[in-house]
Amino acid sequence: MTTNANSRAAVQPLDEFYLRQRRTLPAFTVIEPDQIPEPYRSLLVHERDMTRTLEQFHGGQIHLRVLSSYREGDAYWRESVLELDGSDQPIEFGAIKIQLTAIPEPWRAQIVAARRPFGGILNASGLRYTSRPSAYLRFVGDDFIAQCFGVTTVGELYGRQNTLRGEGGEVLAEIVEILPLTAKG
Repeated sequence: MTTNANSRAAVQPLDEFYLRQRRTLPAFTVIEPDQIPEPYRSLLVHERDMTRTLEQFHGGQIHLRVLSSYREGDAYWRESVLELDGSDQPIEFGAIKIQLTAIPEPWRAQIVAARRPFGGILNASGLRYTSRPSAYLRFVGDDFIAQCFGVTTVGELYGRQNTLRGEGGEVLAEIVEILPLTAKG
C-alpha cells in the first residue's frame, strides 16, 4: 500500500482527524475506478451525491452518527458514520470539511446541528451543486474504522475523495467517503 506526502492530499480531510486524534492514518492506495469491485464501483464511481445514492441502494433513509466535529474559522469539520434508519447499520464512514459561508441560513444551522447528512440537507435546500470525485481509494482498514462499522476486523475497504461545488464554482465541501465490506442492497 502506498502512503506518502504526495498521496496524503487524496485523503484530506480524513488525515486531519487522524492527526488531531493522534491516530495513525491507515495505509491506502490511490487506484483507478476499474480497480474497484462491484458493488462498490457503482456506489463510488459517479458524480451524484452519496446520500441519495446510498439511500437508493439500501432502499431506505439514512441518518448521521457524529464521531467528532469542530469549527475552525468559516469551516466546519465532521467525522461521522452514516447509518440506515431502523437498523442503525453503518453504511459509510466519512470525514467532511464544509465551508459554512458558502451555505445560506437556515441550512447552515442545520449542518452544525449535525442531525442529518450534509447531502440530505443540500438536497432539501434546493441549492444547485456539482459532485466531482478527485481520487478513488483502497484502504487497509484499521481498528478505529472497524469499530465505526461495528466489526472486529476489516480488510481492504474502498472509498473516494469528493468535492462538492456550488453553482458559481465555490467549494461547499471536501469529503472522504469509505464504504464497509458488507455493502449490499
